[in-house]
Amino acid sequence: MDRASQAALASVFVGALVLGLKFLAYWVTGSIALYSDALESIINVVAAGGAFVALWISAQPADANHPYGHTKAEYFSAVFEGLLVVLAALSILREAWSGLVDPRPIDAPALGLAINAAASAINAVWGWCLLRWGRSLRAPALVADGRHVLTDVYTSGGVLVGVGLVTLTGWLILDPILAALVAVNILWSGYVMIRDSIGGLMDEAVPPETLARIREAIARTGGGALEAHDVRTRHAGRLTFIDFHLVVPGTMSVSEAHEICDRIEATLKRDIGPDTVISIHVEPEEKAKHGGVAIARNRPHRPMPVEAHAAGEPTAPPRRRRFSRRRR
Repeated sequence: MDRASQAALASVFVGALVLGLKFLAYWVTGSIALYSDALESIINVVAAGGAFVALWISAQPADANHPYGHTKAEYFSAVFEGLLVVLAALSILREAWSGLVDPRPIDAPALGLAINAAASAINAVWGWCLLRWGRSLRAPALVADGRHVLTDVYTSGGVLVGVGLVTLTGWLILDPILAALVAVNILWSGYVMIRDSIGGLMDEAVPPETLARIREAIARTGGGALEAHDVRTRHAGRLTFIDFHLVVPGTMSVSEAHEICDRIEATLKRDIGPDTVISIHVEPEEKAKHGGVAIARNRPHRPMPVEAHAAGEPTAPPRRRRFSRRRR
């Protein structure tokens, strides 16, 4: 079991602990706002279980039916979690409406708030850990789970303040109003989760800053080629796919073109990440579009060994090459 799957499995147990504490706080007080907070924790447990299953599936190696791997399973988990969050918010709104129609007093508020605060502290630490691990491991399911847990922490903080105000002021109407506000915040969180996950399922391109790094890496290490065009990117879980057309002089041998591609691939894997899948289509110079990434008009034709470039050794000084083309 890899680290991402271990974190997701641990998240199930942490979520179950927090769920028990929050329902205990609701049982002690009878507060609708605390009930809304506890209900969201049920979603945390279910979503963590879904994330574990998705990570387990995505870790499976590529096969004949899935030659690009199974990494997109993580996005399905995140969409599923977002839908559960929306359903939880609608359930909270129903309870809030009931509380508005018939406000109820809060029992033992100090004890209930203390229990809820302890649960929120556990969630805060765990949510921060999930986000850190998810980003370092490039696991969208863990990132989505971490964001959801931290959203739970923020809403719990608001609930604690609101229930405290109800206790101090005696305004019972604040309890269902606060629950409704929590539900609206949860709805927004669910929308963001679904939106980001659908972007991954729809092969959304990498962020502009990452694309700029990709283009710069191609221009910096593609010495000997003429240009690169039709640079395309997409994400699939922890994998980043990059493909483009590389135009080389028509007289260049296959071996020389292959060495240039190896050098570019080594640089991209170092700069973008080891989980980068790169496809390069080599074309002769008459296929040039005179756009995209210009990389070789004044670059050396002789390629540097991939190992030397990966180690960061300087390239040879550029040498001008002139290419002539007969006019028809």
